Amino acid sequence: MPPKAAPSAETAELIELFKSIGLTQSKAAEAAKSAKSASTLKDIIQKNGLVEKNLEEKQAVLLATLAVQGSKLEDAERAYAVGAILDNRLKSTDQVSAAVKYLEAHPLPIDQPDFDKQCGVGFTITPSEIAAQVSNYLTSAAVTGWANLGVVIGGLKTSPELRWASPLDVKNAVEAAFTEKFGAKEAAKPKGKEPKKETAKASKPSAASEASNASASSSRNVFTEGFLGHLHKVGGNPQIHPHLREEHLKATGGLVHTRFPPEPNGFLHIGHSKAIFVNFGYAAHNGGRCYLRFDDTNPEAEEGRYFESILETVRWLGYEPWKITYSSDYFDKLYELAIDLIKRDKGYVCHCTGDEIFANRGGEERGPRKACAHRTRPVSESLAEFEKMRTGHYKPGEAILRMKQDLESGNTMMWDLVAYRVLNAPHHRTHDKWKIYPTYDFTHCLCDSFETYHAFVMYNGIHRLAGVI
Repeated sequence: MPPKAAPSAETAELIELFKSIGLTQSKAAEAAKSAKSASTLKDIIQKNGLVEKNLEEKQAVLLATLAVQGSKLEDAERAYAVGAILDNRLKSTDQVSAAVKYLEAHPLPIDQPDFDKQCGVGFTITPSEIAAQVSNYLTSAAVTGWANLGVVIGGLKTSPELRWASPLDVKNAVEAAFTEKFGAKEAAKPKGKEPKKETAKASKPSAASEASNASASSSRNVFTEGFLGHLHKVGGNPQIHPHLREEHLKATGGLVHTRFPPEPNGFLHIGHSKAIFVNFGYAAHNGGRCYLRFDDTNPEAEEGRYFESILETVRWLGYEPWKITYSSDYFDKLYELAIDLIKRDKGYVCHCTGDEIFANRGGEERGPRKACAHRTRPVSESLAEFEKMRTGHYKPGEAILRMKQDLESGNTMMWDLVAYRVLNAPHHRTHDKWKIYPTYDFTHCLCDSFETYHAFVMYNGIHRLAGVI
């Protein structure tokens, strides 16, 4: 494949400008592709003095969205939307889209209370309030059964009362109401037609049909051969401490438990279908259970539409989660484990910049690795610094919690990975409770152990050691 052509000097300048407001290299390059929207974004940056604002990446992404969708707005209208993004009234691309439509239809000066209402600013709703809205809708509409599920969900999501509610919460509330009113979904499925009885005397099967039948009866099954066929039975793997196996069998009831743990920061792609098939399919083949666990540890990138889309995709592929869980269900437990990690002198708070960490790991020359200045700080000091992280004393990038691993290992996943970082972003479930969030590398294997097992595909093999340390 020939190398990609370098961007023109003008495009390269735009990319650097877009990166200066917080966009990543890839997102800045994407924003520079369209001459029209790139020109609008450049205009927004320059006229609103955004280079000096020290924006978060999520805000920069929303500004890029505004540039694409708000190209027809006047400068003053765009400035109003920019202000709403900077003061965190607009927090999602959906809200930015609504803001653009509102500003196109309403001349200045803007009625802020009405703007906030139409754009979902500060919207909150409890699960019981969602359930009440669903109940009222089912009472007033001619809903006859599960066949109306899609229509009901669509109608509720466009209603003024639930326009800004979490799509996944609405879907779950509707399905709970349907189950209560119409019974379980599976029981409501129409029965297939009875096969016609043969009246004529069956002719003698040919050799070809006999071979075909023999082939069908001995058809191969992906779950009984290859690496899946060699997986041990529940409780069948040797344990140094036998009581752990007994506890495991008691917790699982002897059933296979698997999980599909996507990150809700984008739509699933074709590669995810393998993970869905293996996890849900293997559990079903063995009469077990499969969790759908949303790995929601990055609130800056997560949106309600991704939660809904992921669940719809799993169901479109023909599977139903045994339970839907979230990594955020375990935030308290993960925090306690992080404290324990520090107390065991296996974790430390680090203040190195990204460039310093890269240099300590060998840099561009891939030279010898060295410990940072904070690795040997006293346990009491790291505990105090971690508490400062938790209470919001530090801004993003100023402090991280790292795991003490093995800097001499050839495996990059052993080079003192980050366990916790500071993020000034509200979470869709825990809201403003946390200023620190666990990383994927710290969270994933622990949540696996809480619910099932830690599993990975071989192209993630370098993660193996990090997952068991």
